[in-house]
Amino acid sequence: MEGTTAEAGLGALAALIARGGPAMAAIAALSVLTLALVIWKIWRLSAAGAWARDAAEPAVAAWRAGREAEAQRLADASGAAPARLAAAAIGALRDSAMTGEAAREEAARVGRAVLAEAREGLRALELIAAVAPLLGLLGTVLGMIAAFQALQESGAQADAAALAGGVWEALLTTAAGMTVAIPAAAALSWFDSAAEGLRLTLEDVGARIFARPVPARDSLGMAAQ
Repeated sequence: MEGTTAEAGLGALAALIARGGPAMAAIAALSVLTLALVIWKIWRLSAAGAWARDAAEPAVAAWRAGREAEAQRLADASGAAPARLAAAAIGALRDSAMTGEAAREEAARVGRAVLAEAREGLRALELIAAVAPLLGLLGTVLGMIAAFQALQESGAQADAAALAGGVWEALLTTAAGMTVAIPAAAALSWFDSAAEGLRLTLEDVGARIFARPVPARDSLGMAAQ
């Protein structure tokens, strides 16, 4: 029974796409791509720990307390994005061969890489949100042209019901385009907000790490007692 229902649903969907023409087929492809992008983006952000805003807190607390080795270990143990920045900043500050400015540059480089990963795929969602309604409008215009061409050819024998059917079939693509664009725009806004929140977290973590003075070191790179 369930299989029959699913087959009927797929058949109705295929018929709907066929009525909409090439524009509807393109919109259907965009809908699949949008769903795949959203699922992939959620997985990537979760795997990177983009929402784990407190992941670097133990490492930052240890660093500010002067426990450098422990701070490095705690930062390295977490794969979350804020902890990755903390690990890079702490490692750079502990490196006696690097100046303070060089350490800041290294932390900034890692921060930019983390943010680039967080924003990966957003341009594609932005493009889909912009293109899907235009494809829908294009399909509607082409459908209306075809409907009125049929009306002209029929002359005095024009069938109002047939014309109405052609018009609503043409309008299907506009509705389909909006149906794809609205979720894509909503997902884009959500992911962009997550990336912006991550940027603020990275700036906060970096500022607190670099706010602590680094102990003077001897020629062997050991902290002076």
